Amino acid sequence: MKYLGLIFFSTFFANASNESLKEVIESIIKTKHALVGVAISVLETGETVYINQEKHYPMQSVYKFHLSLAILKEVDDGKLSLEQKIHIKRSDLNARTWSPMQKKYPKANIDLSLSEILKYTISQSDNNGCDILFKLIGGPKKVNAYVHSLGIKDVSIVATEQQMQSNWNIQFKNYTSASAMTDLLSGFYFKRYLSEKTNAFLMQLMLETITGPKRIKGLLPDSVKVAHKTGTSGTNDDEVSAATNDIGIIFLPNGKHLAIAVFVSDSFEELESDEEIIAEISKAAYENFMKK
Repeated sequence: MKYLGLIFFSTFFANASNESLKEVIESIIKTKHALVGVAISVLETGETVYINQEKHYPMQSVYKFHLSLAILKEVDDGKLSLEQKIHIKRSDLNARTWSPMQKKYPKANIDLSLSEILKYTISQSDNNGCDILFKLIGGPKKVNAYVHSLGIKDVSIVATEQQMQSNWNIQFKNYTSASAMTDLLSGFYFKRYLSEKTNAFLMQLMLETITGPKRIKGLLPDSVKVAHKTGTSGTNDDEVSAATNDIGIIFLPNGKHLAIAVFVSDSFEELESDEEIIAEISKAAYENFMKK
């Protein structure tokens, strides 16, 4: 009876703490002119905190994580190799998009390894790298089918970076729910999709991400490791931002890990404010689960 009482007390305390976190997050977003979707999961315990988690949010570059999972599955299956060289023509590098690769190799006509292209695509969010990988694997529909095969259904991947840039509305067809995102992150963390080698490779690329330093990582102690992937849309003619996103895994100093996804959509706020929303939510989650 004492043991059952302890379980009941622990569960009650956890639920109360998580409800308190939800209230804190709601207070962060209630005055913002934006739709904010949040999913947070403690990977070791399964505890979750959700807000607007079932709505569909445009992913923008967040979907490069999904693409990389599909590419690395092909590596595990022996269809691709991280060491194989891929020839990149000048026509493969769009100079009018975010592309550190294009800046380094403006004349192209180079051979880069698959591992290098993945690093550009994840760690630096290179749009040209993304579309080169889409071409390599057979297009967005193949990535979409792969993610669905993992049991993650509430996601849609139908357009490349180049296609998204051609029309503002196309980005909304590349969507996910916040809860589907943390479900995918959970499967990745527990190595359900990839081999030990490719899983570790992708985790390292996410740990080395240089984009979005003011988002999930923004208000956390510098010593805390975060493996993450950002996504950003810019604004339309009405000064509305479709997507300021960050998803990832926070390595808590107490040994636990948080899968976190924050999507800020349909925002009339400045980019700095959207990033502050993500940073404040991340900090609140960090402080809540560090107490346990």
